[in-house]
Amino acid sequence: MCRWLGYLGNPIRPEELLYQPARSLIEQSKSHGSGVSAANADGHGLGWYGTADAPGLFRSASPAWGDRNLREVSAQISSPLFLAHVRASTGTPVQQTNCHPFRHGQWMFVHNGFIDGYDRLRRDLLLRVDPKLFPGIEGTTDSELMFYLALTFGLVDDPVGGLERMAGFIEAEGRRAGSAHPLQMTVGISDGVRLYAARYASGVEANTLYVSSSVRDLRLLYPADERLQHFSDESRVIVSEPLVDLPGLWREVPPGTALVVQEGDDREVPFRPYEP
Repeated sequence: MCRWLGYLGNPIRPEELLYQPARSLIEQSKSHGSGVSAANADGHGLGWYGTADAPGLFRSASPAWGDRNLREVSAQISSPLFLAHVRASTGTPVQQTNCHPFRHGQWMFVHNGFIDGYDRLRRDLLLRVDPKLFPGIEGTTDSELMFYLALTFGLVDDPVGGLERMAGFIEAEGRRAGSAHPLQMTVGISDGVRLYAARYASGVEANTLYVSSSVRDLRLLYPADERLQHFSDESRVIVSEPLVDLPGLWREVPPGTALVVQEGDDREVPFRPYEP
């Protein structure tokens, strides 16, 4: 499984989440989950919103834990919104163009999961991508194709709906090809203003996803914890698995749920795929 995180709040250095917590994303890339020895060694990436019109990307096909450039970059950038990802390939090549985040205009996308039978379905899925968007596909992974299908199905104007239509289309194609459980996914996307996430699986078990609690409430719970003092009340972190073991800090996102993290009240809505 891949691992990813998304942050929205006051500007911070990404290293504060990538390296500093006890179970930071870099530590998770070495061995994720209790008793799980598999490593996320098939590439990594960091995407952030800064002073340019489009988000910046740093991606590499090397293991995240040994990349000195990632450590340098994440210590120098300060961003109010970023996505980071460590990759475990599900069969497609280990190459930079297959590393997350993927970018299109103002949008970024990260994914943990897989399309069952992707090698059989890939051609039919590719043919459904809007021809105007098709030249933007640089790699071969199912994750990037999911992003471009979501863009094709209206992600820009209706982010949650675009993801639902993407998931519904893949499920329909997969089931027509004989797959009982075509899709497993947690996804994170952003337009530079909001952070969206969804947890869904065609089968019973869905990959984990967590969101941080209100910083205001956490300060009341842990008034002496200096780590919480410089985060704004609006700050939220979405993660594949918790970064630190602090009771009350993380809430598990239920399967079949989408999140919209934004200035003001966040939203949590049902995630219901349907074929477009």
